[in-house]
Amino acid sequence: MSDITDPQIDSNELAFEASLRPQTLAEFVGQETVRKQISLILEAAKMQGRVSDHILLAGPPGLGKTTLAMIVAKESNASLRLTSGPAIQHAGDLAAVLSSLLPGEVLFIDEIHRMARSAEEMLYLAMEDFRIDVMVGKGPGATSVSLEIAPFTLVGATTRSGMLANPLRDRFGFTANLEFYSANELETVAERAADRLEIDIEPQALAAIALRSRGTPRIANRLLRRVRDYALVHKVSRVDEETALAALKLYEVDDLGLDRLDREVLRVLCTTYSGRAVGLSTIAVSVGEEQDTIDGVVEPYLVRTGLIVRTPKGREATELGYRHLGLAAPNRA
Repeated sequence: MSDITDPQIDSNELAFEASLRPQTLAEFVGQETVRKQISLILEAAKMQGRVSDHILLAGPPGLGKTTLAMIVAKESNASLRLTSGPAIQHAGDLAAVLSSLLPGEVLFIDEIHRMARSAEEMLYLAMEDFRIDVMVGKGPGATSVSLEIAPFTLVGATTRSGMLANPLRDRFGFTANLEFYSANELETVAERAADRLEIDIEPQALAAIALRSRGTPRIANRLLRRVRDYALVHKVSRVDEETALAALKLYEVDDLGLDRLDREVLRVLCTTYSGRAVGLSTIAVSVGEEQDTIDGVVEPYLVRTGLIVRTPKGREATELGYRHLGLAAPNRA
């Protein structure tokens, strides 16, 4: 194993980072039911000599949707084409992608709910009949030309499945709803990443990282790399729990995995507006952050951990939220 105290920049570091993604369903940690379901779909397609059914992966960011799409392509012995919903703003953008697909290729569209409506309607026909209708010309002389496209498997990923149009959602043969990971699963994820990155780390340190990873493998891997950096700079050859906690404290990650912005939002609710419901826009202005960041990144975890609640009047801190900041909850009688 390479010495973690060596400040020499390793030319293989990027290769290590890329290798953190599991390559097969067997290597993929967590989501056991989803893994079994996808494995069955892929195996049935192989036995019948056809392309796999289209797959929709739904769930919060960082749970492995992109990784699963790569695994679907690898286990289907097919190449993978990647794009995203925001990049497809016109039907012509999607037509260019679909018409260039090779037989059996896997097309991955991340954030598919943000695709333009005109492109979405073109996708309906492509998913069902493997053809697209392209308008040629303009005005009264415009005609529709039907083009055959190669059979393909679409893997769509969305963090907001409720924003998908029903006709699009119904055309997926299988919808996988990814769940947050347990602390034990995240510990396994961090242990695997530490092995790939050649980090000598104790189990207690891995457990400390897992408990602060908010149920998300992406966060676990990110915190592990920050702990690795801390150990490297402080010339620690073996990362123990004390080193890991010191690194996490430096990066302002507390016992529940809250960072500075999370605590600032909670502090605003507990102090500035103590005992009152607060609207999203008011919170955003109070902490100097965009509403989308509060709504999509901060609030879901605070609600999930029971630190705040959403009411018809706005957001309120719970008694647990006050206790987490070491404050006394107001008398709500």
